[in-house]
Amino acid sequence: MKQFGLIGYPLSHSFSKKYFTEKFDKLGLTDHQYELFPLENIDNFPKLIEDNPNLVGLNVTIPHKQSIIPFLDELDETAKAIGAVNTIVVREGKLIGYNTDVTGFSQSLKPLLHPHHERALILGTGGAAKAVAYVLKGLGIQYYFVSRERKDLPNSLTYDDLNEAVFNACKLVINTTPLGMYPNIDDAPNIPYEYFTTQHLAYDLVYNPTETTFMKRAAAQDAHTVNGLNMLYSQAEAAWKIWNG
Repeated sequence: MKQFGLIGYPLSHSFSKKYFTEKFDKLGLTDHQYELFPLENIDNFPKLIEDNPNLVGLNVTIPHKQSIIPFLDELDETAKAIGAVNTIVVREGKLIGYNTDVTGFSQSLKPLLHPHHERALILGTGGAAKAVAYVLKGLGIQYYFVSRERKDLPNSLTYDDLNEAVFNACKLVINTTPLGMYPNIDDAPNIPYEYFTTQHLAYDLVYNPTETTFMKRAAAQDAHTVNGLNMLYSQAEAAWKIWNG
């Protein structure tokens, strides 16, 4: 039996098990199995590996995309540059970390961009935020990290810094936080939604629900909105290629 799975906490929001189980059925891979591994404390990761000797690959989600790194034997160049991992392959006894969020976000974002999307606000500073920043840098889009407190990061802002001038300058707003994710669907980042315009693109990495409160409030100001579902499919397929590489 070849075993795959997802680590993170909590995992009630995840689509991964359904997605990969259906994929295995479609491909007739009866010896493949995908499981959810709710892991509240990352220090329990080595025991998880020890208890599941048939593991071939893992997806990694919140809150472990950065804290997983010390437990891995190697990182690919992209994951190393970002400082975050969302995919692990077990190869010849070694745990190797990759970041397919980059592929997923890039493929889903590029068709939506216009010339006025020169600058972006990245809400959050976790592993997903760093993957988003990596993509934006490659596209030549200037970005600002936004969090509750100023971070030791380039172009760091706090939520209190956000005003009409900032929104006028930054027509791309990306939510990388879990705020609004099922079951807490009424939550949303604390930003001044009244400053969204028809030129703004509000991108939420959350995909459950399909329209988050963040998206609804931006859409109320006629901003274009998109959720993280296309990104999710793209990064899942990229992970599948890595596991089978």
